[in-house]
Amino acid sequence: MNLHEYQGKEILAGYGVTVQRGKVATTAAEAVEAAKALTEETGTGWHVIKAQVHAGGRGKGGGVKLAKNLDEVNEIAGQIIGMDLVTPQTPPEGKRVHQVLVAEDVYYPGDSEPEEFYMSVLLDRAAGKNMIMYLQKVEWTLRLLLKKLHT
Repeated sequence: MNLHEYQGKEILAGYGVTVQRGKVATTAAEAVEAAKALTEETGTGWHVIKAQVHAGGRGKGGGVKLAKNLDEVNEIAGQIIGMDLVTPQTPPEGKRVHQVLVAEDVYYPGDSEPEEFYMSVLLDRAAGKNMIMYLQKVEWTLRLLLKKLHT
């Protein structure tokens, strides 16, 4: 089963897990409206625009960017929607981005410093079972982790 980030967050939120709030947009204009709504709901002025494709490495491929105002939300969403995002986990021609997640920016030092982590459920084909991967040090890329696991 492949889930987009926003779908995974909806499932987690349904079980009471606190997640970064966001809204899905298919156009730059929808992204601006989503950002306005998030600002009203959360008070955030900065937003993270995230390509919704089934591939890791979206940030390194240019599919995750920070917008500091509504003009930047419009510009960045316009750049990402419709692009062919190329990452180490896509075919060479990339994957076309049809929608973005406009999310609240939670990476700030505030009253309760948020923690960032990486979690994934992977199929271990050799064992025929699922494997849950959890990393607290997000600066490790998946490629580095896999290299460590196989050496």
